Amino acid sequence: MDQKEILKHVDHTQLRAFATWEDIQKLCEEAIEYETASVCIPPCYIKRVHDTYGEKINICTVVGFPLGYSVTEAKAAETKKALEDGASEVDMVVNISDVKNGNYDAVQAEIAALKKITGDKILKVIIETCYLTEEEKIAMCKAVTAAGADYIKTSTGFGTAGATLEDIRLFRENIGPDVKMKAAGGVKTVADMEAFLEAGCDRIGTSSAIQLIQGEQTSGY
Repeated sequence: MDQKEILKHVDHTQLRAFATWEDIQKLCEEAIEYETASVCIPPCYIKRVHDTYGEKINICTVVGFPLGYSVTEAKAAETKKALEDGASEVDMVVNISDVKNGNYDAVQAEIAALKKITGDKILKVIIETCYLTEEEKIAMCKAVTAAGADYIKTSTGFGTAGATLEDIRLFRENIGPDVKMKAAGGVKTVADMEAFLEAGCDRIGTSSAIQLIQGEQTSGY
């Protein structure tokens, strides 16, 4: 697969708790140079990135991250602030406690509430597959679809495991036709990125994509 095409599907990510402005600048400059789909950054950096880079960059951020158990009102406030500061995409974490309790209606309602706020901006829903049974994953596919979210996403990258091809295949069988898929967590090689895209993912979340592509020394870069 052409590596420029791979990078068009990458959310170039830096979400470490101790990320400095220099780390974020490096991420943004790489994203501009290599034309990644977006940068995925902590909410506290959105406004500064937007003020610095303007329309040169597509800003993605996270809400309810990484544990997901903040209340809906808090996630709604985070989402509103992120959009005001200049984000175009929001990756929210579901309330995993609600999922484990079988309270799928509450999860769906929360996703729908955040989608109402994002409007024509993109909402991705992180279900943190490493903590869920197959039954729960299928229920989340249905909730994400019914709530009108744009993407279902495997993982935060902060859980006990990340994306697997098995989960992507399960998603593909159970999401609606308007829902796209994002793999994140543990995507560590160019072959991994190719495999997830070939399995049907539209986005890949990773902090390693540029480094991996540089290591490949692809012609044209």
